[in-house]
Amino acid sequence: MSRTGFYSGSFDPVTLGHTDIISRASRLVDRLVIGIGVHPAKSPLFADDERVAMLEAETKPIAKAAGIPIEVVTFSDLAVTAAQRFGAEVIFRGLRDGTDFDYEMQMANMNGEMAPSVQTVFVAASPQVRHIAANLVRQIALLGGDVTPFVSKAVAARLATKAKGKR
Repeated sequence: MSRTGFYSGSFDPVTLGHTDIISRASRLVDRLVIGIGVHPAKSPLFADDERVAMLEAETKPIAKAAGIPIEVVTFSDLAVTAAQRFGAEVIFRGLRDGTDFDYEMQMANMNGEMAPSVQTVFVAASPQVRHIAANLVRQIALLGGDVTPFVSKAVAARLATKAKGKR
């Protein structure tokens, strides 16, 4: 029996914190689907296709190391609905601190009511990436700061290009 996991977020941009969770989740399933949430009311720094491309590039070595397929998709409905659509039995949620836990626990309980067959698994972020938040990375980049401790070199280059266009 093959087990599929689903990990969702805005990934604007994908950070080392995200890839930490993806790497660790990839060892627990036979297939991992990364869902990029697309919401018309939000205006992300990176377009949907740019976020897909970044995630595909960042997850390729993770998939190879884990020996599983990792698929990157976009969705515009509820994460739990998207997880079901892609055949996931497990939703992975990354935790950085207690504040994340409180929010994620509420969401897990709500998702459990809507889709009892889909379990939520919390994955604690590794200590070296626990402080990273994509919204702060965006702010640092847009203000000309160094984001290399928080993202890969490839993502840092994309951020630098994007930030130049916004200044």
